Amino acid sequence: MKIKILQLLEGARQSEGLAVVIDVLRAFTVACHVIENGAEKIIAVKDVEAAFSLREEHPGYVLIGERYEAIVPGFDFGNHPSHIAPVDFTGKTAVLTTSAGTLGLVHAADRADEVITGSFVNAGAIIRYIRERQPDVVSLVCMGYSAEYEVEEDTFCAEYIKNALENRPSDFEEMVRIVRETSGRRFFDPATMNHSLPEDFEMCMRLNIFDFVLKATRERGGGLALFRETV
Repeated sequence: MKIKILQLLEGARQSEGLAVVIDVLRAFTVACHVIENGAEKIIAVKDVEAAFSLREEHPGYVLIGERYEAIVPGFDFGNHPSHIAPVDFTGKTAVLTTSAGTLGLVHAADRADEVITGSFVNAGAIIRYIRERQPDVVSLVCMGYSAEYEVEEDTFCAEYIKNALENRPSDFEEMVRIVRETSGRRFFDPATMNHSLPEDFEMCMRLNIFDFVLKATRERGGGLALFRETV
């Protein structure tokens, strides 16, 4: 098994084999909570216009997303796991668009044989899924901040998965400490806490609280439907 760690949109475009598109803070942590809370599926789209178009066709769809961390005006929820976790999504379809994660999914799906989401909250399930599938190539795609800058948490998540697949240890607590002091600092800065909530950071840096992966399949109109697959 060849395991590659790739970065940002260029990395997503280079995906092959089984692609794990990683967005720890916060898109794919949010997605796990939405599915855990009963959503039938999530449709990931790359732009805001596509999200609004889907709701015009399906008024019951729930719109979730952000641009530069702020909730998109007219959406139901922003990209905050702390706001999503208490919500009952039973039977609902959610539409998710973010500055990095969902964009990476769409690009990765153009080349990869299979695409799943990546985050710490279901890292163990991701590892088990890859071991079961035994693909020739695994592409671990770190989407970074707004798909523009590499960030520690996504790279650490990729390294955590890679280390486990190669039977090497990872110091998760040290990873959390470093993220808190680097790319995660904005979650504890009063100047940026309006959109970067401290409780979001804590929820995103929890390990293995979900036992499923979110697998992407093509949706009519260009989006990707994310479905739960328990491992």
